Amino acid sequence: MELSREQWSELRKNTPLTLTAEELEELRGLDDPIDLTEVTDIYLPLTRLLNLHFTGSKQRSSVLSAFLGHPEERVPYILGIAGSVAVGKSTTARLLHTLLARWPEHPHVELVTTDSFLHPNAVLEAKGIMHRKGFPESYDRRALVRFVAEVKAGAAEVRAPVYSHLEYDIVPGAVQTVKKPDILIIEGLNVLQPAPPTSLAVNDYFDFSIYVDAKVESIRTWYVERFHKLRRTAFEDPKSYFRHIAELSHDEATAFAVNVWRDINERNLVENIAPTRGRADLVLKKGVDHAIRRVRLRRI
Repeated sequence: MELSREQWSELRKNTPLTLTAEELEELRGLDDPIDLTEVTDIYLPLTRLLNLHFTGSKQRSSVLSAFLGHPEERVPYILGIAGSVAVGKSTTARLLHTLLARWPEHPHVELVTTDSFLHPNAVLEAKGIMHRKGFPESYDRRALVRFVAEVKAGAAEVRAPVYSHLEYDIVPGAVQTVKKPDILIIEGLNVLQPAPPTSLAVNDYFDFSIYVDAKVESIRTWYVERFHKLRRTAFEDPKSYFRHIAELSHDEATAFAVNVWRDINERNLVENIAPTRGRADLVLKKGVDHAIRRVRLRRI
């Protein structure tokens, strides 16, 4: 079913706003103009829905344990968030990470991005696919599926690699340790990709999935705007992989960003990411101003 922003916001009911403007400023993306009104209208109803879904998932787990005669075990709830580069899915993931952790039913929430499961640059270069970084084949799919499967199975500790956006590569030896969370959020471009035949996909372990959507033209504009902001900030860091771009003129940087968008990100979006939108349980549709205008919710 499809709901307008107004219809969706009414589903907030009595869900309290537990986020301050200062906290939101730290959570939002570099070029994402999200404000507390957006949080109130969109994310509070969403956290209410996820809280109810989390409770229902626990009840189903209890029923199965009773049927099998096994002691009841806490099964982590897995939430997947997908969408294009520059569409704002990282902001959505960080917001939900913070808001969901403030519900008493699930205070332990972890967030892992699929960037951590990209093959290291040396591997991508050896395979000749460095130019396809972000495409499905650039990820260690088996390692990602194994990680989520172990978390879902209730392993005491599960480790994920760490990715540095500054250095544009996996950090050697660095790990993120996940310890039996109430909720694990997996955010990434291709988390809704179906698996090859006879294999499991990461989304086979999801309890709920969200796709952040917008028109391609809007995302292209946001990508170029973000690129220029990064050029004036992170790219100026001597450790940045893209340090050389900070020295380009505005017009040269714009041309570079447009080419990268057209040849890599838009192609990946059209060929691999957008086709998975129909697999999501919920779609957040953004307008040209980044504000969410419509919500599509799968009922069955």
